Amino acid sequence: MGRVGDDNRKSIAASEGHEPPDPTNRVPGMKAVDVASPWLFELHQVTHRYGQTLALSDLTVQIPIDSIGLVGQNGAGKSTLMQILLGLIRPTQGSARVLGRDVGTQGVALRGTVGYMSEREAFVPGLKGIEYVALAGQLSGMSSRQAWRRAHETLSYLGLEEARYRYLEEYSVGMKQRLKLAAAMVHDPDLLLLDEPTSGLDPEGRNAMLNVLSVLATRPNKALILSSHLLSDVERICHWTVILDQGRLLHSGPLEGLRSSRPSQYLLRWQSGRADDFLASLNARDVQVTPIAGENAARVKVPSGWTNQTFFREARHHEVVLTGLVADEDDLQAVYQRLVLK
Repeated sequence: MGRVGDDNRKSIAASEGHEPPDPTNRVPGMKAVDVASPWLFELHQVTHRYGQTLALSDLTVQIPIDSIGLVGQNGAGKSTLMQILLGLIRPTQGSARVLGRDVGTQGVALRGTVGYMSEREAFVPGLKGIEYVALAGQLSGMSSRQAWRRAHETLSYLGLEEARYRYLEEYSVGMKQRLKLAAAMVHDPDLLLLDEPTSGLDPEGRNAMLNVLSVLATRPNKALILSSHLLSDVERICHWTVILDQGRLLHSGPLEGLRSSRPSQYLLRWQSGRADDFLASLNARDVQVTPIAGENAARVKVPSGWTNQTFFREARHHEVVLTGLVADEDDLQAVYQRLVLK
């Protein structure tokens, strides 16, 4: 395949100091989706099979326009669901709508307002980074000039300005991930679909990618779906979680509600005193105590009717100085395991 857009590249300033693309400013010529529905996507009895293999099983759910974490282990059905939302495959049964549009009948029109970052590499050999991103913009419906201008802006925003004229084969793993993100967002989509965006990155590269996604997740009137098996990524980026396991929907709801504090469980910390006697006295009052190894701390689960003043009364009696008493909050990993194993 020949070089793409050499003539256009010459007509566009490649000057230093590009401002980051304004996420609230739509690309000229690109139309916003006219959405009557308040839902980002709606699934009704969606089931999908690959031969005899069941990938998704009877999913019915409505998801608001927000930053969404699509959570599940490998084989949970995340990638299949994302391909259905893109209109790339039709479910074996059931229906799906994205931004108010039926993916079965309006999938082509919808793709112009959706950006997709695949987990797999989908690079065109022989292209330079700027050519690849500009091509993605043109394939999304932008004019050649608009696509090249936005390609320069987007690569600058993602820290690839110095590498934009390198060939794709010369990019590192981290640079390729950012390049795929640039191609997904070059046309200023209403929805970003990100499939394992931190896959293969070292800790520094992963942190840099998550910093970018944190900003993208706050775009007004925009949405983001982050598919990942890394629950810490979802906790950092998303406000809403959809949890799949073996093709089944386990949970859909706000992240904060999912991992809300449990008033019957606390984290205790102390400085001095007869700690063993203190913990034994709590056990005698039907408090479940789990000491934290190497620390003056323990997780405790109290019975019904317990008052926190009892902690302090028992501590004084055993000459223990309490330095911390906080409700013990689940992280998403603990919540996920509880949902899957119950």
